[in-house]
Amino acid sequence: MVLRHATFRPHHLNGSPMKRFTCPTCAKEVHFRNQSCVNCGTRLGFDANALVMRAIGPDVVLCANAQAAGCNWMAVKSVPGSFCLACQHNRIVPDARTKGNLSRWRDVELAKRQLIYALIRWSLPRPTRAQDPGMGLAFDFLADAEGPNGVTPVMTGHDSGLITINIAESDDDVRVARRTAMDEPYRTLIGHMRHEIGHYYWAMLVDGSPQIERYRALFGDERTDYSVALQRHYDNGAPQNWRQTHISAYATAHPWEDFAETWAHWMHIADGVETATSYALSLDGCQVRLDGYKARDIAPVIEAWVPVTVALNNMNRAMGQPDLYPFVLNKSVMAKLQFINDLIHAATSPNK
Repeated sequence: MVLRHATFRPHHLNGSPMKRFTCPTCAKEVHFRNQSCVNCGTRLGFDANALVMRAIGPDVVLCANAQAAGCNWMAVKSVPGSFCLACQHNRIVPDARTKGNLSRWRDVELAKRQLIYALIRWSLPRPTRAQDPGMGLAFDFLADAEGPNGVTPVMTGHDSGLITINIAESDDDVRVARRTAMDEPYRTLIGHMRHEIGHYYWAMLVDGSPQIERYRALFGDERTDYSVALQRHYDNGAPQNWRQTHISAYATAHPWEDFAETWAHWMHIADGVETATSYALSLDGCQVRLDGYKARDIAPVIEAWVPVTVALNNMNRAMGQPDLYPFVLNKSVMAKLQFINDLIHAATSPNK
């Protein structure tokens, strides 16, 4: 069995910006979401510029959302009431007075911080709404509205830099019901974030750029009527042979959705390989030693990723859980992933 050959080897924490962090006081391991060290009690703040944990002191100010939303990032400005690099993109946040909204908001914020972490690692442009009113990155975290005529649902989506997330997606029962209704193998908050940010970077890096023709050759012509294409997909489903050309059934709906789905998967892969590397995961005697965020050629990243997914899929099955990564990376998808990685590394960021 594959898992019999999977071993964890000791790993020296050298402060590299991987998904493994240490307490600045006692040097014990702390996690990305931790607000304090469970070993020594040191209050922590994530320094998004250095990608390390700092001890909270007179010179370290936490994000204004620390208490309400559980944000553990340091504020951009050392002034009380300031937001961090992630929360400065918030436009509308949930009404914390509504029962359940506080925990939903915290879940959504954690997924958003993980998203912003990746954008920082890639040095991708991420202007705020104040810096770019027309295309600045902003988030609305909204709940379905109940009125006299029934419930008005919030649609998760992207529009000119504004990403809207329905906070009900943080509820397991809601998310599972929607995943089942849409026959999806995978549905998570971080998946929503990564998908919608894919739409954002299509608008930022592809639309009207010299890359548009290469994009159309790989993904199709985005000028195809979106509403008609989406309705056709909902009515008829994906073509029977979609696994030979796309990463998911939904990716077949329209070239925009194909790009967003593929973008999300490249984020899954880069982050997954980084995590495997940071924990020195070894499979069949081969240790994963790659930085998926820095790689220009995706081939070695995929070569490292596939055995990890096979092992962890089997581990999940052993525990009675769904596969961790139930997707196939065909040749067409590989070409699309390479295109997206090329886009990322060609982009520059004025606010790294």
